Amino acid sequence: MARSITASELGIELKPLDDSSLFKWFIASFLMGKRIQAPIAAQAYREIVEEQGRDTPRKLQHCTSRELVSMLGRAHYVRYDESTAQRLLDLSAKLNAEYEGKITHIRSISEDRQAFEKRLGEFDGVGPKTIEIFMRDAAKVLF
Repeated sequence: MARSITASELGIELKPLDDSSLFKWFIASFLMGKRIQAPIAAQAYREIVEEQGRDTPRKLQHCTSRELVSMLGRAHYVRYDESTAQRLLDLSAKLNAEYEGKITHIRSISEDRQAFEKRLGEFDGVGPKTIEIFMRDAAKVLF
């Protein structure tokens, strides 16, 4: 089994009530949750969030699908680039529309960890693996 990449290895310092770091880790977890090598997913995260500055749900939502496909391509994340680009756009749109663009808002309206994870799973393309990766590091600051 491949070694897992942590939030801190990506330079993300998770802190309670820090939506910026939680969003970045959610995007990284989403990319790593697919059947793709973790180092490639990590590079895709760096390209989108660090190189292109798409570090908030609003900034990410205002990308075009073509721009995102291009960013994924530069990171060699090409296997699912079209669907991943669309799902990232959908994810940011849903986060903005339903949760004020904040992971902490999902947490505040969730009774417990199980309810929180269920809400995460309602994002298109977010399955058990993405939730597992995200919660591995984020649970410490969310619960």
